[in-house]
Amino acid sequence: MEDVSKLKEIPPTQPPSLLERKARHPQPTFTFLKSKLKRSVSCSVPRVRSTLSGFFPVVRWLPKYKLREYVWGDVMSGLIVGIILVPQAIAYCLLAGVKPIYGLYTSFYANVIYFLMGTSRHVSVGIFSLMSLMVGQVVDREVFLAGFDLNEDSSGSPGFNGSFNINVTTSQTVELMGVPCGKDCYAISIAAALTFLAGIYQVMMAVFRLGFVSVYLSAPMLDGFATGASFTILTVQAKYLLGLKIPRHQGYGSVVVTWFNIFANIHKTNMCDLITSAICITVLVTGKEIQERYKDRLKIPLPTELVVVAGATLASHFGNLNNHYSTSISGHIPTGFIPPEVPSFSLMPRVALDAIPLAVISFAFTVSLSEMFAKKHGYTVRPNQEMFAIGCCNIIPSFFHCFTTSAALAKTMVKDSTGCQTQVSSLISAFVILLVLLFFAPYFQALQKCVLACIIIVSLQGALRKFKDVPAKWRSSRNDAVVWLVAMSATALISVEIGLLVGVTFSMFTIIYKTQNPKVSLLGRAGNSDLYEDMDEYQNLTPPTRVRVFRFQAPLYYANKDTFLKALHKAVGVTPFLEMTGRKKAEKKAKRTKAEANGEANNGDVVVSLVQRELDFHTIILDCSAIPFIDSTGMSAIKGLLKEFEEIGVRVVLACCNPSLIDTLQKGQVFGQEGKDMNNTLFHTVHDAVLQVNIQQRDKSSEDSVL
Repeated sequence: MEDVSKLKEIPPTQPPSLLERKARHPQPTFTFLKSKLKRSVSCSVPRVRSTLSGFFPVVRWLPKYKLREYVWGDVMSGLIVGIILVPQAIAYCLLAGVKPIYGLYTSFYANVIYFLMGTSRHVSVGIFSLMSLMVGQVVDREVFLAGFDLNEDSSGSPGFNGSFNINVTTSQTVELMGVPCGKDCYAISIAAALTFLAGIYQVMMAVFRLGFVSVYLSAPMLDGFATGASFTILTVQAKYLLGLKIPRHQGYGSVVVTWFNIFANIHKTNMCDLITSAICITVLVTGKEIQERYKDRLKIPLPTELVVVAGATLASHFGNLNNHYSTSISGHIPTGFIPPEVPSFSLMPRVALDAIPLAVISFAFTVSLSEMFAKKHGYTVRPNQEMFAIGCCNIIPSFFHCFTTSAALAKTMVKDSTGCQTQVSSLISAFVILLVLLFFAPYFQALQKCVLACIIIVSLQGALRKFKDVPAKWRSSRNDAVVWLVAMSATALISVEIGLLVGVTFSMFTIIYKTQNPKVSLLGRAGNSDLYEDMDEYQNLTPPTRVRVFRFQAPLYYANKDTFLKALHKAVGVTPFLEMTGRKKAEKKAKRTKAEANGEANNGDVVVSLVQRELDFHTIILDCSAIPFIDSTGMSAIKGLLKEFEEIGVRVVLACCNPSLIDTLQKGQVFGQEGKDMNNTLFHTVHDAVLQVNIQQRDKSSEDSVL
């Protein structure tokens, strides 16, 4: 045990008098708001120029474009991504429940708008499988509720196994904005209204600086959500591989119900579609494996999707597979553009809630990808402007019959690997899509839908492979692994929207659980230094003489106040209430003994021996270095702690409090009126506290012995 005389020889390393808080004079609220409003509404030519260039970053970097250095990489990456986008834009329309032409429109407008407004040099914004799936679920639900037949079978038999109790009619049109609207028209109207609202939400988030919402989407949760959604996408596309005519299930448990329907109708498999699917998947997977194995030697990615689409289209056209074998084909894809149209405001109340997860997920993926590639290449992006950009990539195209977009990891990685330098590459990709829209779109008419499904399914290969990473996740962090599994399972087995909600809620619950059950420890001193650490984690630590140093590694608030008190009582081995109760019982017993005993001298000795119990410590030091904040409930717990231990003759002091924690404790008068007891209760370091309390206890003992 330490000798108090030796402690006195070592002066306190940082006495409280050396640190003096700065006096702060907060500006009156009215004055602050007035000055901020004045700055906001002030107008000048430089301010207008700065604002416009902030909204359109292209005007800042395009004049500085290094033509000789950048143009080759931008042109090559733009051409390659454009070639990849064409089959994917057509394919993902199967997920979105709309005609293929709308996928081309979406990719074209998104690339042009992000070129003007984006701050990332490498992100590829456009059609994305997860966004298409979420749009498609809303589109199919609303199309069915409007009375359209979702069954693709030409016989007209509904065959719908959904959760809505509505009679499906054979009505071919509904009135929308005063104009008769068929099934395809109604589907894209729903998608456009949904996209418009998602863009409005994103712009509002940017205006009100709500980008912090994305921090609640943790990486394991997003990863599990994307994997669960990928499994849902695979399930939705499985019927096309087999050529089955079954509608998409509406409601919860769509994955389970869809697979049940697939196996129930497996005898109706179209052999032509099955053989085509097997060939296409073999070619696509082989191409990806070759690309992965020889990626260091290949200068550009293999355009496997385009080769498959071109070959399958020629085979279907010249083999007349649709007429001979009843295979499902893409149908006529017109050239040119459709005149713009205002999204239907009458449909927006129906999809207002559905647009919220779309807006948040789209923004989260875009910003995370932007920051990831910006960090890799050594430049910065502006998250708030990214939110504006992706919001405009949804609002403006919604007037041109488009659906929700987002940044896509696969295409962004392709841009990065092919030498992309700036967003000029997005303009080149848009030009490639424009050529298809103006000249080549009709040539895809004979393309089988099973080929498009193969492209979608093979693109999920990376996400589905993450199941193999679960053991490694479990070994590195069980908490993250459980969050991943919960988000993935809820998304795949219930629904995409519920999966997102469950994932966010569960990941937040795990954080709350951690703060409710934090690590606590008693600290010991390392040699003759002023370092104190956890005695359970480090060897050769010595506990201070008759002092207990307790560390609580979490914020102290209403949810863990009881945990804090129980842990402290257990660590020091004393519960004040039980100690006081025991002493009172001993005192009553002593009084009874006094009444029965003979002689005054003996009675006094009996009382002393029964009532008093010497504790092996006289002070508890709370190391608050790991407590970032404290609420009113936690503050009350601290005040009660000081009072309870004082009643049994134990002093409680605090050390290593951050300034905000000190301010909170001062406001709660933990240090007495106007902080009169602060110098005796609060210390800047644990070592200061140990030195001071031992010296003060020795002086007190000396005074008692004199008396």
